Amino acid sequence: MNVNAEIIAVGSELLLGQIANTNAQFISRKLAEIGVNVFYHTVVGDNAERLEHAIETAKKRSNCIIFTGGLGPTKDDLTKETIARILNKRLVIDEAAMKNIEDFFKRTKRTMSENNRKQALVLEGSTVLPNHYGMAPGMALEANGIIYLLMPGVPKEMKPMFINYGVPFLQYHYGLKEKIISRVLRFFGIGESQLETDIEDLIDQQTNPTIAPLAKDGEVTLRLTAKHEDESTALKLIDETEKKILSRVGRYFYGHGETSIQEQLMKLLKEKQYTISAAESLTGGLFSEQLTHFPGASNIVLGGIVCYTNEVKQHVLGVSEETLKTKGAVSSECAKEMAENIKKLTGSNIGISFTGVAGPDPSEGKEVGTVYIGIQIDDRPTAVFELHLSGTREGIRHRTANYGCYYVMNVIKEMENRL
Repeated sequence: MNVNAEIIAVGSELLLGQIANTNAQFISRKLAEIGVNVFYHTVVGDNAERLEHAIETAKKRSNCIIFTGGLGPTKDDLTKETIARILNKRLVIDEAAMKNIEDFFKRTKRTMSENNRKQALVLEGSTVLPNHYGMAPGMALEANGIIYLLMPGVPKEMKPMFINYGVPFLQYHYGLKEKIISRVLRFFGIGESQLETDIEDLIDQQTNPTIAPLAKDGEVTLRLTAKHEDESTALKLIDETEKKILSRVGRYFYGHGETSIQEQLMKLLKEKQYTISAAESLTGGLFSEQLTHFPGASNIVLGGIVCYTNEVKQHVLGVSEETLKTKGAVSSECAKEMAENIKKLTGSNIGISFTGVAGPDPSEGKEVGTVYIGIQIDDRPTAVFELHLSGTREGIRHRTANYGCYYVMNVIKEMENRL
């Protein structure tokens, strides 16, 4: 049977924006791994009437309702009381939970107030989910064909409870045997619409694996998800689909999973035993800062110069006066000299430069978003890349630094292809 879940997060602090609803994100990700559909996320405040309305709505469209929050000792913790009323169930003391609460107060040498006993109350007939990191237990039960799964709202309590008890309960109850395997492919230098166009027929034909595009922070990801009772078969399905995708848009691909283009560049530089240095006008040191975030950067990033003014470009970095006067600081000629000179000054294998107009106003007759990135590797001819970016000043600077990573990786790959 199809399991269609809805996650209801309870807590006025979520609606007030005081905390983010990371619980729903976590639960959705784990449910996807076991083949459970999540079609709705609901957030409701600490109000019994509104919570009851949210539950009645969820009952009409979902056969698995998962709650986080509202299991604490205070009067505004109303989740299990509201569900008990809807299902006509009694709340009873769970002795194991009660002992856990009493032991906690003994260990911490604190006096237990009467309202703490409320946390040991569970729905009659429910399966109790132990809380090893807090006091309120979770619970799970079925009523009229719907599974109700209740868990604490504190992430450090909810996450291990859901993994260790909630997921196994759902797998057993629904007989979930399929393995759900996902893989994320990351792309840079291509827009979401262009990527989708290039693999449109693959997306249209998708069944297993599925292909889900997502654009974020100037890059695009594809999540491939395969279902099969045999994990190796699911992985094979994903491998085959990935191969088809990369045969079309592989030049924009830079890595798998939760990585970044900066991390992948650092791995590549380490693997090839390359060092790098940067001359940064437009980016103001952002490129170097991003690379030096990673351990071991001192063996790869030799140094850099932030050269915002023409005086620094000329007298410190050595850009020729003639270039600055006739071509300007925002030019391919300036970017070329900046890359070559920073490489020579530091003795690195790679010199990279950034110059351009981040805004808010044009400069040297160049529109906002005009960018030049120069790259020299070893003694090979210097490559200069021209970009025309849109967005805010900060957005242009960050995207420029990302493009710097992308272009260095591409130049290295092109060099290898020629060998």
